[in-house]
Amino acid sequence: MLTPKQRSYLRSLATSLDPIFQVGKGGVGDEMIRGVSDALEARELIKLRVLEYSGLSAREAAETIAAATGADVVTVIGSRFVLYRKSEKKQRIEIHV
Repeated sequence: MLTPKQRSYLRSLATSLDPIFQVGKGGVGDEMIRGVSDALEARELIKLRVLEYSGLSAREAAETIAAATGADVVTVIGSRFVLYRKSEKKQRIEIHV
């Protein structure tokens, strides 16, 4: 669980990120979960986008993917959301308690 200060710091890092995954009409499937999990291991902080016709809100998609990957939802704004998960092998982002 992230503290408000940690969440704020991660939000500031995420402003320059481009979405690397899109949730489309296929929704959130096993293949997407694997891809997001791999991306979180490599980058720790990723931005995703929910397309208008997906049938899910950005909040729903964020909570679903975060639960499946063990990540924390940093922020949800409009159709975009940011996830964070500390890398097990190579930590890139240092967040303080």
